[in-house]
Parts: sequence; structure tokens; C-alpha cells
Amino acid sequence: MKLLILAIVATLGLLLLVGCSSNDEEDSHILTVAATAIPHAEILKQVKPILAKEGVDLKIKVFADYVQPNMQVVEKHIDLNYFQTKPYLDAFNRQHGTHLITIVGVHIEPFGAYSHRYKNINQLPDGATVAIPNDPSNNSRALLLLAKHGLITLKDPSDALATLKDITTNPRHLQFKELEAAMLPRTLDEVDLALINTNYALAAGLDPQKDALLIEDKDSPYVNYLVGRPDNKDDPRVQKLAKALTSPTIKAFIEKKYHGAVLPAF
Repeated sequence: MKLLILAIVATLGLLLLVGCSSNDEEDSHILTVAATAIPHAEILKQVKPILAKEGVDLKIKVFADYVQPNMQVVEKHIDLNYFQTKPYLDAFNRQHGTHLITIVGVHIEPFGAYSHRYKNINQLPDGATVAIPNDPSNNSRALLLLAKHGLITLKDPSDALATLKDITTNPRHLQFKELEAAMLPRTLDEVDLALINTNYALAAGLDPQKDALLIEDKDSPYVNYLVGRPDNKDDPRVQKLAKALTSPTIKAFIEKKYHGAVLPAF
């Protein structure tokens, strides 16, 4: 009887070990990436079959904000994220004491200013209410775009972290409202002008090339990066994703799908 019990225990142990090994092997092929819906998740969906041929199962986790995708990677719940520019990442790392790093630059989303009330920026009245993102990087990006077109002047027009305090002249007496980036498209009926990230503009049905009153040009330094941690940047799965995201296939997809609203950065 004792021998039978020992045999059963040994068999169960072996089955458990085999099951764990199988799960570990399966998990080793999975790569999780956090992304905002448009265009990042759309681009990643095009990459998924490319990676599948190389034995990597890409899992895309869609987020609506700019904070959780970074925290999920920091806490190792998700391997990578794809949604942000280098200035935004630098500001996030400083603010949170984190050490996320860029893996590869993929595309540029020209940042734009939109209005439901006016068709031309010259129609913007004195004292107009202007909504801009409240996170450090995109806040500065909005101010730099306004300064480039002469609506305000800044202490340093090249400062990627300029704030409202750095405005030296405001000839049209613009009134600024700082809001979460994701909320900005919903404010268009309430403000005179809103400066909106292209991913949120596209999600709201706006066409940056047709609807923006002001827009960054193709030389914008705000490239969107695949981002990870120092401990996983050399992971073969990560390197396969980086290569796929900058392949001719994905470049052609971006150019055909977005008609200049999103530009390849490679």
C-alpha cells in the first residue's frame, strides 16, 4: 500500500513538473505591450503576424491614459509600451524616479491645434480660451507650437520643458486651461482652441491634415518610441519586435493608413 501511495505521489509530481515546464515554455514566447488605441495598437496589430512567424506571441494591452502604460512596465506586469515621445519619457522618469528606456523610434505624430468655432487661426479672438495638455512634455509642446506661430513668445523658444511661467508676451491675452491629454477632444465645444495629441485627435475622428489650424511639420523631434526596461532591452523577443516595427512592411502601412497624419520615423 505504501509503495502504491509513493508511486502515485511520484507520478503526480512528475505531471506537475511537466505542466510547469510546459507553461514556462509557453510564457517564454509571449511578449506583452501596452499601447494607446490609435495609432499605436493599430500598428502593433500589423506586427503581430510578422512576430508569430518568428515564434513570438504578441499580446497588445490598450490603455486610454499616459501614466498606467509606464507604471505597468515599471512594475513588470507588462514587458514594453509604445505610446510616448522621448521628452515625455524623460519627464516621467524624473517625476517618478523610474528608469525606463527607449528601444527604437517608430513614428511621428504631428501635434496640432483644433477648433470647432474657427476655421482659421487668425480668427482667434482676443482673450480666447486655449486648452493644452497638463503633462510636462505635451504642455511644453503645445506652448512651443503656439510660439512658433507668433501667438505667444517664450523665454527660450527651444526649451522642451517650457511652462506657462515661461511666457514673456501674450499679445492676444490667451486664457489657458491645462487638462489631461485624453480629455482635450471633448473640450472642443467649450473652448476656442485645443492643442491635441494626434492619437487622441484620430480617435475623436479629427483629420490632422485637414482639421488642424496649426500643426507641427515633418521635422518634429517628437518621435514615438517603443519603451522598455534596462533588464529586458536585449531580450530576443524585444529585438524581434523592434526590427518588425521598423520594417518596410510597417513603413508602407503607416504611409497608406494615415495619409500624413502619422509619419514613419525610420
